[in-house]
Amino acid sequence: MLDRFYLIVDSAAWLRRLLPCGVKLVQLRIKEGDEATLRGEIAAARDLCEAAGAQLVINDYWRLAIDAGCDYVHLGQEDMDTADFAAIRKAGVKLGLSTHDEAELDRALSRAPDYVALGPVYPTILKQMRFGPRGLERVTQWKKLVGKTPLVGIGGMTVERAPLVLAAGADSVSVVTDVLLNRNPEARAREWVAATRPPA
Repeated sequence: MLDRFYLIVDSAAWLRRLLPCGVKLVQLRIKEGDEATLRGEIAAARDLCEAAGAQLVINDYWRLAIDAGCDYVHLGQEDMDTADFAAIRKAGVKLGLSTHDEAELDRALSRAPDYVALGPVYPTILKQMRFGPRGLERVTQWKKLVGKTPLVGIGGMTVERAPLVLAAGADSVSVVTDVLLNRNPEARAREWVAATRPPA
């Protein structure tokens, strides 16, 4: 099971600040860096998540994720072209895959992922996308197609939108800028935890 609040950060330093806020699922997404730096960041993130009882997802760097014994690796569609899925599975690393349209979803499901991400659900400022917002109806459609496979909604997420995305069928909601660009990231992370925890 994935936690319903899925935070994405670009350095292990964020984890020292945000894991104490109740974060239990986090992706380390570093787009550039030499191998020594990447290994150091991944190892630090792994140790911090283990100490906090949180799951760690490594974006893109599946070889390094295997070496570090991480929980998950997340791959985009382009990354799937060169990934060794057999090696990932043999290492016991779980797999998350990004999707944007039906063809990409079919391709992702053929790999029997441990979760599928759909995005962007809303307009996003994180990066340039060749796909427009998918919307809540697409979330509901995707959930019917993926069945028991956990579905992660990503793109333009805010605390206020999260309940709508979960109600539409997502199992988890992934966020970057709403936390990291907030004036008080720790307070915002706590708001996310409160908004996405199921009632006791």
